[in-house]
Amino acid sequence: MTGPSGSPLRLPVPPRAARFLVLLAVFICAACGLVYELALVALGSYLLGDTITQASIVLSVMVFAMGIGSLASKGLTARPAFWFAVIEGALSLVGGLSVLALYAAYAYLSLYQPALVLCAFAVGALIGAEIPLLMELIQRIRRQDAADAVADLFAADYVGGLIGGLAFPFLLLPVFGLVEGALIVGAVNAVVGMWVVLWLFRSSLRRRSRVLTTSAMVLVVAVLAAAFAYSGRFEVTARQALYRAPIVHAERSDYQEIVVTRTSDGRDTRLFLNGDLQFSSLDEYRYHESLVHPVLDGARGSVLVLGGGDGLAVREILRYPDVESVTLVDLDPAVTRLARADPEISGLNGDSLDDPRVEVVNTDAFNWLRENGRRYDAIIADMPDPDDVGTAKLYSVEFYGLVRNALADGGRLAVQAGSPFFAPKAYWSIGASLEEAGWATTPYHVDVPSFGDWGYFLAAPDGGEGDGPPLGLPSDAPDLRFLSGSVLRAAEVFPEDRSLEATGDVRPSTLLDPAVIGYEQDPEAWAGY
Repeated sequence: MTGPSGSPLRLPVPPRAARFLVLLAVFICAACGLVYELALVALGSYLLGDTITQASIVLSVMVFAMGIGSLASKGLTARPAFWFAVIEGALSLVGGLSVLALYAAYAYLSLYQPALVLCAFAVGALIGAEIPLLMELIQRIRRQDAADAVADLFAADYVGGLIGGLAFPFLLLPVFGLVEGALIVGAVNAVVGMWVVLWLFRSSLRRRSRVLTTSAMVLVVAVLAAAFAYSGRFEVTARQALYRAPIVHAERSDYQEIVVTRTSDGRDTRLFLNGDLQFSSLDEYRYHESLVHPVLDGARGSVLVLGGGDGLAVREILRYPDVESVTLVDLDPAVTRLARADPEISGLNGDSLDDPRVEVVNTDAFNWLRENGRRYDAIIADMPDPDDVGTAKLYSVEFYGLVRNALADGGRLAVQAGSPFFAPKAYWSIGASLEEAGWATTPYHVDVPSFGDWGYFLAAPDGGEGDGPPLGLPSDAPDLRFLSGSVLRAAEVFPEDRSLEATGDVRPSTLLDPAVIGYEQDPEAWAGY
């Protein structure tokens, strides 16, 4: 390799050390590139909930773009050091700012998917352009067999990818969060990638190129540092743009984004998980009375609640003095902690999670049911809607089979099943899954203004008759604000356009064929919601 005037390249270290430093840069840049990729997948999962679709879009677009970038870089190999610095600067900016830019596109412009494709393509193209230039740099330090050079380069690249992939969930997300983590990685990418050029290959650069590269590195790091300093304020402002009422609490747990809003007059408190409404204090009693009291019209000494970490279903259960124990299994300890600590939410649930009859277990309900040997008189499944893989398994035939094993003789199950009006195929698919798992079901639905028309299934093990359990209220039911015998009788009636017959054939959902996800994401589902 020669300097700018054609003179032999003068390296500040011996060729062996120079090759090692280039491969070290490959290692670090590869780790940064994989972090950008995972950050795009994670953000899509947080905002839209559909992890498989988001991962498929990001991976396919990035791999395609890497091929385009590799082809485009063939014209840059005459000045590999300078162009590698340019590409690393651009990649640091695009990758580091990607999460901020996509969150802004989602919050302010409703253009998330087009922005995601554009961002994934840009990152992929820049990553793809790195490899040919790095290969040229290594070969110009010391010429070697092409196969050996490729092996060295890709070994460093793949090991770097491993470190980046492990650092993302175990270091960057827990310590810095998604936004700040991407910005820090961008700064590391810029400093390492451009430092290799400015120090190791400085003799190959003209004076003007050295000045431009140094200035660009300082500018990139300054932009990323400014974005880091502003990121907290930006996140608060952008998040607020997604909600009508002021946000009074927001946190990112290990599992989801938790947001609590409250109107200025204090009348309406709402809980959102990953942007999905969980309850409104104005009408949550309609939802929880309808979910809980019909299933307690029978044996209820021991009750199991799957989900329901806000404690509102438990509140209704504890209104029966003959309930001896309640086990609540909810994945996220941050939700149950909030239900205890937030004065408004704990006031709504009547401090139900601190009742001595209640045991709170923070774990995955599916796996807990596989290991649990206890049986319960009544079981309530109050799970988030099945719009991604993580929640769809909680509406599967296999899950309902595990639930059946946890039910005592003569017991019954209540399942929240989404909206038969906005997503009728998903609703009736849940019923089909229950029946496939050996349950006889009674579908019913009520009006919850903040949700709309909302549906449930009351179920009991199918004894061969095929009829679901009778829908009614316990004779000793407490005074209720919404539910009554006449309301329940009306709740069993479905309009012609939302009946099972009108909806058509629907498949049960299983672990290997999560049909309910497709029904939830049907273009006609949730239209106008």
